[in-house]
Amino acid sequence: MTRSQKEKMLAGELYNAADPEIRADLLATGVWLKRYNDALGQSPDRCHALLSERLAGVGPGAVIRPPFHCDYGFNIRLGANVFLNFNCVILDVVEVTIGKGTQIGPAVQIYTADHPHDPEQRRAGLEFGRPVRIGRHVWIGGGAIILPGVTIGDDAVVGAGSVVTRDVPAGAKVVGSPARVRG
Repeated sequence: MTRSQKEKMLAGELYNAADPEIRADLLATGVWLKRYNDALGQSPDRCHALLSERLAGVGPGAVIRPPFHCDYGFNIRLGANVFLNFNCVILDVVEVTIGKGTQIGPAVQIYTADHPHDPEQRRAGLEFGRPVRIGRHVWIGGGAIILPGVTIGDDAVVGAGSVVTRDVPAGAKVVGSPARVRG
């Protein structure tokens, strides 16, 4: 049986992002994002309920301050008391998991979407995703960029403006571009 482009996407395999089912999901997420981003100033309970409509999991006390941007939403899992500040972007073609108590500064970008190095595959519109996993009680400073496939361990700190290209051990502090462990 042939798998759909969406099934390939969710499995982290090469897929065609122009597929009608995938485009429909993007459009539905766009409608939801408009509702969510227009909810700025609403009660925390209302915002939490809106997040729960689209995200795969939203722990108690989780907050995303609008504006927020994502591809699909249904691949994002937030633990209890997770906080994302204004203007965060999550490209969630595959799973993004953010552990409980994690704090994420403004304008942080988390990418799971990746593209083949082969130019023929790129010209054919193919792409793939690699999951991002962020542990518990992590602090990610404003403007940081987390690249596809990265895992950040529990209690780690990512400095503002850092570009995280590889896994971060639990308890480590990383800064710079590319981010490197600092003492």
